[in-house]
Amino acid sequence: METIANPHDRFFKQLFSRQEAARDFMRYYLPAEVAESLDLDSLALRKDSFIDGDLQEHFSDLLYEVDLRSGGGAYIYVLFEHKSYPERLIAFHLLRYMVKAWEQALKERLELVPILPVVVYHGASPWRVSPYLSDLVKTPETLTPFVPNYRYWLCDLSRYSDEEIRGEVVLRAGLLLLKYILSDEIGERYREILALFRGLSDSRTALEYLETMLRYLSGATDQITSADLQETVEEVFPEGGGELMMTIAREWLEQGRQQGRLEGLQEGLQEGMQEGLKKGMLAGIKVGLDIRFGLEGLRLLPEIAKIEDIDVLQTVQEALKTVNSPDELRLIYQN
Repeated sequence: METIANPHDRFFKQLFSRQEAARDFMRYYLPAEVAESLDLDSLALRKDSFIDGDLQEHFSDLLYEVDLRSGGGAYIYVLFEHKSYPERLIAFHLLRYMVKAWEQALKERLELVPILPVVVYHGASPWRVSPYLSDLVKTPETLTPFVPNYRYWLCDLSRYSDEEIRGEVVLRAGLLLLKYILSDEIGERYREILALFRGLSDSRTALEYLETMLRYLSGATDQITSADLQETVEEVFPEGGGELMMTIAREWLEQGRQQGRLEGLQEGLQEGMQEGLKKGMLAGIKVGLDIRFGLEGLRLLPEIAKIEDIDVLQTVQEALKTVNSPDELRLIYQN
C-alpha cells in the first residue's frame, strides 16, 4: 500500500499499528459481549491491505487476527474514516474490503472466518449514517430475503466525554487528540493530552509516541505554533524534551525550505522567476523563524523581506540551522 498523505489517517494508522493500543481499544470500545468472546492476548496485526488504489487517499485499513475463546479464529477489521463528515457509502466500501479479505483467505486455502468491521469517527458533523448495508438498497419487502446485509460497529468519539475515554496512556492520549484535533478547543486541550505522558514509566516509548503526536499536531491544525509545542514539550519532559523538539524542528525547517522553493517556482511562472523565487524563500524563512525562535524570530521578517539578493536569502535559510539567537541571524544578513 502507498504511503497515505492525510495527517489524520497517518496518525490513526501509527496509533492502531501498536498492538497494545489495538488490544486496549477492543477491550473497551467493542460491544462487551464481543470483547469477552475474544482472546485478546492472541491479537496479531496482518500486513495485508485490501484498499483499492482510488480510495487510498481516503481510507486506512488495519486488519487484526485474533482467536476466539471458544476456539477457531476471527478477523478484527479496523477501518478509519478520516473525513470531517460522515461517509454515506461506508457500509458498501467496507463490504468490498471484507470480500477481498475472504478472497485472499480462499487463495491461501483457509476457511472463511468472521470479520468485524469497526469505524472510528472523529468528524465535526454528527454521524447519522445507518450501520446496516441493507439501508443503502431500496428493496421491496418481497425481495428483502435476497439482499445481503450486515452492520459495522461505530465508535464516534464526539459521543464520549473525556472521562469515558479509557485505556492505557497511549490509546487514551491518541483518542483524545483525535477527538479535539478538528475542534476550536484543541489549543486548550493539547497541553493536558501531552501531559498524560508524565505517568508513562517507559520514557523511551513516551518520547517515541510523543514525537508521533507532535508531528500530527504540526500537520493537522494551524491553531498551535511550533513555539507553543516546544514550550509544552519542555515542560512535560524536562529531560529529553528539548532535544526531541530540536530534532523535529530541523526536519520541519527543511520541509519549510522545500515548500518555499516549490512555491517560488510556482509563483515564478506568473510573476517572473526572480520575484517568485524570493516569495517562496521568504515563506520557508518564515517557517524557520517560527520554529527556531517563535514570535521573537518572526519580528525579523519585515527586515529580511527587504532583501533583494537571492544569494543572501539563501544564506539566511542555511544560517537558521545553526544560529542561536535572532540577533546572531541579523548580524549575518546585515554584513
